[in-house]
Amino acid sequence: MRWLELSTRAEAEAVEAIAELFQRYGQGVAIEEPVVAHPDETYQVDDTQLVTITTYLPLDDSAAGRRAQLEQGLHWLGRLRPIAPLQVREIVEADWENAWKRHFHVRHVGRRLVIVPSWRQHTPRPDEVVLHLDPGMAFGTGVHPTTRLCLLLLERWLAPGSAVLDLGTGSGILAIAAAKLGAARVVARDIDTTAVRVAAENVARNAVSDRVAVAQGDLASVPCAERFALALANINLRVLREVLPDLAERLAPGGAAILSGVLREYEPALRAAVEAAGLQWRERRRQQDWLAAVVVRP
Repeated sequence: MRWLELSTRAEAEAVEAIAELFQRYGQGVAIEEPVVAHPDETYQVDDTQLVTITTYLPLDDSAAGRRAQLEQGLHWLGRLRPIAPLQVREIVEADWENAWKRHFHVRHVGRRLVIVPSWRQHTPRPDEVVLHLDPGMAFGTGVHPTTRLCLLLLERWLAPGSAVLDLGTGSGILAIAAAKLGAARVVARDIDTTAVRVAAENVARNAVSDRVAVAQGDLASVPCAERFALALANINLRVLREVLPDLAERLAPGGAAILSGVLREYEPALRAAVEAAGLQWRERRRQQDWLAAVVVRP
């Protein structure tokens, strides 16, 4: 299968808006932050350099229309902040998979979590929880602020031995982290077939298949009778508004949900949706222009 790789470069302040545009019309988003390598195979982000944002389009009947929407969106964003011209090249699927690898390095998140791409080496400290990740074609590698925020909150809110729901699992990174942090059972769902395949491969790679069940589907595919101590939903505001009432019913009394994928300027709208679903706002964190929140069922 042939793909179009589309990429641009911009200052950090413009990255979130571009990533949201690419996520809407493309297939996955890679954010390549400029880094300085250290001898221990960790990296420090250089905030003074431009960031590269990349997405991919399958060359099918929808490609021309989706590319036009991307170009139009970048045109308008470019009137607000400087954005480099869009670079486009055609690749085959095998090249597509390999193209992702240059974007990902060993990353430390929170107090204990370390994300290690499957093609890189890392010697963990005794207290570290290592996530071996191959993002493939799926979004969710720990690079984007929404994923990092979820991982930070997951460390704080996961009770060992609990049942967890990961809605929109992507690469499976949150489900795997939950299992490795002590969850007894994780139900992971995604509507995208590629994401489900990649997530299942990552679950097997991390030897947590006995606790993480990955399947294609949305929230409706999870039996109504199931109850979870913790739910993870790194999606977007529109979908969160739609699913929050049903998600609230899947939480056990006192159960919590970590919600992410929302720009910080839309916090009032998210708070309103949380209240309408009968949930209580407990905590929120921000990183760059993104917001993640913890809400609880009374």
